[in-house]
Amino acid sequence: MADRSDYQGKGVGLVDPKGRVAIPNSLRATLAGNAPRDDGKDGGTVIVAPHPRYRCLIAYDPGFVPLWKAKLAALDAAQFEKSGATDYNILDRAGGAEPLPFDGSGRFIMPAFERKYARIGDAAVFLGAFDWITIWSPTILIETPDIDPFLKEYVEYTCEEKGIVL
Repeated sequence: MADRSDYQGKGVGLVDPKGRVAIPNSLRATLAGNAPRDDGKDGGTVIVAPHPRYRCLIAYDPGFVPLWKAKLAALDAAQFEKSGATDYNILDRAGGAEPLPFDGSGRFIMPAFERKYARIGDAAVFLGAFDWITIWSPTILIETPDIDPFLKEYVEYTCEEKGIVL
């Protein structure tokens, strides 16, 4: 990952009825740098998938795909070594990710099923997690038992500041 920048930053974005949402500035700059368009214009490609553990989404650039695939293949191999069976869900879940275009303002259309799965309504929380960006429903993040209290309080504070009712 030497030629990729880490995703650091956070923000809350409003989601319109069609699923359009803007990636926060701090994360958008990294995503644009990691996934530049071939024609040199602003924007690029963001890949959206379910988080491997939580009821939220992850977003990453195309350059992360081979690294993620290798990590998942190693996990599958370890699972096979332990149980003698392949867990096809490990690669199927990640392989069903959606590559989506985003514009120079970071806007993209979040797929309807992924929004429903993650319980994302009118607002989405974006959190940099170095390799990827997590995208949460504010309510689900707050209700998830083992999420860091700092992140929960950040979401409560930011939603209150923006007038988003939880």
